[in-house]
Amino acid sequence: MSSDESETKKRILNETWRLLERKRGLGVRLEDVAQAVGISRQAIYLHFHSRAELLIATARHVDQMHGTDQHLAEFRQAIGGRETLQAFVDFWGNYIPEIVGLAKALMAAREGDKAAAAAWDDRMDALGEGCRCVVECLEREHLLAPWWTVPDAVDMMLGMLSVTMWEYLTVERGWSQSQYLEHMRVALLHTLEKPTV
Repeated sequence: MSSDESETKKRILNETWRLLERKRGLGVRLEDVAQAVGISRQAIYLHFHSRAELLIATARHVDQMHGTDQHLAEFRQAIGGRETLQAFVDFWGNYIPEIVGLAKALMAAREGDKAAAAAWDDRMDALGEGCRCVVECLEREHLLAPWWTVPDAVDMMLGMLSVTMWEYLTVERGWSQSQYLEHMRVALLHTLEKPTV
């Protein structure tokens, strides 16, 4: 890919991101993106085969722009189930404020928009993999409560770490970010870990 093509692709991703956040995901068409970038709709297809592919690439681009790999470094270096859980809560809880606009846009649009739903599912699959890593680590160390299966524990963790839950607690209820992180670490440990005798 030439540097011009790479630059055009980056502009497409950035404008898609901007439009998704501005319009909260509703009614963002390829025509809108093309107009914002100053290219034809057909030119977008030189870089992305479908609108779904564009939205998935945009969500991944946002991760890259926010340095997700750097944020994940502490989680990847964590040793032990409890430390892994706490590191993952810190990573994700601190990442939500950076991507909340895009997340809300995709959530708002996904019900009637297959491309937005595909992009949302792609991001939730990635989050689910992180949750699975935490839960499997707890299970390996015999710390997972016996009433949990790994899939159910992953689902519970995903629900508790949802963008909706973060927004409710920090925006609607006025929790500080540090309060959210502290309480979520404790809540997840008490929810997933087997009781001590």
